[in-house]
Amino acid sequence: MAVRDDARLGRVLKRAEQSLLRAKSGALRPVGLTLAQYVALSELDAQPAITAAALARASLVTPQAMMVVLKSLEDQGLITRTPHPRHQNVLELNVTDAGREALGAGREAVAPIERRVLGAFSESELGVLGALLQRWAEAAED
Repeated sequence: MAVRDDARLGRVLKRAEQSLLRAKSGALRPVGLTLAQYVALSELDAQPAITAAALARASLVTPQAMMVVLKSLEDQGLITRTPHPRHQNVLELNVTDAGREALGAGREAVAPIERRVLGAFSESELGVLGALLQRWAEAAED
């Protein structure tokens, strides 16, 4: 494959990612969440009592970026940080009732976007696309 084709594929991939991020961010704005907050709440809901470092890894952001997100979520009363029962220097993160409400509203806001995007493909195409993107990511990480 020519270098020009490689650059074009990378550009198309970036455009697809950015268009999805913009759409989701716009849908979340009226709910009062940023996309980073929504992702963090989703991960915390799936993995209660994880640490900030684990949440950063799961959310694909740096620990420093996650600390900013966590501060804003805590200030809004959407999460709690409590000392780990066995490790004094570790804080566990949990979603509050208000956080679950915000997450539910966020899921409702982004659901039409996800349905629209996923609906543009057949089940077979989605399987192939997922496999190809996984292979892309693994090849880029080598």
